[in-house]
Amino acid sequence: MPALHRVFLVGPMGAGKSTIGKYLAQHLKLRFADTDAEIEARTGADIPWIFDVEGEEGFRDREQLVVEEMTLWDGVVLATGGGAILRPENRRALASRGFVVYLYATVQEQVRRTRRDRRRPLLQKGDPEQVLRQLMAVRDPLYREIADHIIETDRCSPRSVAQRLVSELQEH
Repeated sequence: MPALHRVFLVGPMGAGKSTIGKYLAQHLKLRFADTDAEIEARTGADIPWIFDVEGEEGFRDREQLVVEEMTLWDGVVLATGGGAILRPENRRALASRGFVVYLYATVQEQVRRTRRDRRRPLLQKGDPEQVLRQLMAVRDPLYREIADHIIETDRCSPRSVAQRLVSELQEH
């Protein structure tokens, strides 16, 4: 298995980045970190509040600073926010500093996993399925652009995805 000291998880909301990341970190004997959790810890506010007060652009500014710093951490599995790949600076940092895994989930699966979650600011306005389709149309090519590995998460438990990912990485 390649020596993985920095594994970065990208993908849409509902793909399981945080949950799968925790299991993956255990398997790889690395620590787990999450850019959204780091932003909340540094600001003392949750993501929806930041979106309300600063707008998406203000949130993305904070996210860019955190991605720049956290992609330099060693010995980490890092879960990123679904939109972290929107800024070219973030894509460059992720692609050049670690092994990027795209956790792919279909829009139908994203809808199923996020339907009761009120902590997703982008899904609070309009039809969530339509919003998720629009987001995937823009973001899927960007996830694929920087991914070193793609794994589908539909109809799988987070633990089984992490185990499958470890197995697939060992084969490479």
